[in-house]
Amino acid sequence: MNLKNTIEASTGFGNLDFLAKQVVEGFVSGMHKSPFHGFSAEFAEHKVYNSGESTRHIDWKLFAKTDKLYTKKYDDETNLRCHFVLDNSSSMHYPKIDKQHINNFNKIGFSALAIVCLMQLLKKQRDAIGLSVYNQSYEFYASEKGSGRHYSMLVNQLENTLIRPIEAKKTNTYTILHQVAENLHRSSLVVLFSDMFQNTKDTKEVFEALQHLKHNKHEVILFHTLDCNKELNFSFTNTPQRFVDVETGKQIDLYAENAQESYKKSMEQFIEDLKVRCMQYGINYVPVDVKEDLNKILINFLVKRQKLA
Repeated sequence: MNLKNTIEASTGFGNLDFLAKQVVEGFVSGMHKSPFHGFSAEFAEHKVYNSGESTRHIDWKLFAKTDKLYTKKYDDETNLRCHFVLDNSSSMHYPKIDKQHINNFNKIGFSALAIVCLMQLLKKQRDAIGLSVYNQSYEFYASEKGSGRHYSMLVNQLENTLIRPIEAKKTNTYTILHQVAENLHRSSLVVLFSDMFQNTKDTKEVFEALQHLKHNKHEVILFHTLDCNKELNFSFTNTPQRFVDVETGKQIDLYAENAQESYKKSMEQFIEDLKVRCMQYGINYVPVDVKEDLNKILINFLVKRQKLA
């Protein structure tokens, strides 16, 4: 079986770049302005506004005083630098996909396709894009670049990542985020796709790592990716079943109905704690149910960013 067929069998879809173009074409034409903007250093001086330039940096207060258009010039002005961080632990490969359908995702498949969609938007702006993929170790790292060749390399890496791991792969978000913070030397947009299920550290310590990124002047977005029907509502048939932790191999036999209420309460509290901590640390929390429409989720996210821009 070749790579493409392996990807389709394990995730339910094939070429990421082609599928992302189909998704992006559905909403990019309706955008009045970019939802992503570059990061710049401190203000340096004014320069005369030239017709045709972006009006985003016009100093309107100065215009009111002088009746002339000037834009603010910044030291080390750059395009956006965006670094995607993808959790590739075994829990992200849940649930198993049996049918090939564009809206039938497991968590890793949704995340990979969403990343390529966002990368395509950034590519149109000639922005620099980087990628980290991890589980219990740092599997892959690529610094931010804006070339077409670099983009193709990242898409290829994501396609390779979609192959379900044979061995159990645990999660080490805490350590990896600290390493990402050390690797990024200029202000960037850091976008994390993860279910936030941890084996070694509690949620508080993971947010300490996210705070490391914020302290280094990065903007952080968390796409909290879940299969809500199973992982939040614990919706399983009420027959004796064996539940296996895909990362540790631990097993438990039970009737789903007997544990559903207490499990759901615990998950709801877990999610609420995530939202509160994201608010405290100034992190944009984006809830994702992989059974919902990808197009709708991305549109809602991008429209919100446009309004904040």
